[in-house]
Amino acid sequence: MLDVEIVSQRELAWRGNAESVTAPGTEGSVGILTDHTPLVALLTEGNVEVRGCEDGRDRSFTMSGSGFLTVTANQVIV
Repeated sequence: MLDVEIVSQRELAWRGNAESVTAPGTEGSVGILTDHTPLVALLTEGNVEVRGCEDGRDRSFTMSGSGFLTVTANQVIV
């Protein structure tokens, strides 16, 4: 499982465990699964999809501007 944090400029929007994260990268869609290589990616406007959440619900977050995604040791921060 991935420890996922979705953070806006003002607050922590969501935190939980999930099986995968897909985000809109500037060079195309970025998909993250468990044990992914460490990564920093620049993101653009679009939807961040969090799937396989521990509570059984998938989540979708809309990015209205640019941002970053980081992956380290099964932790994903958007």
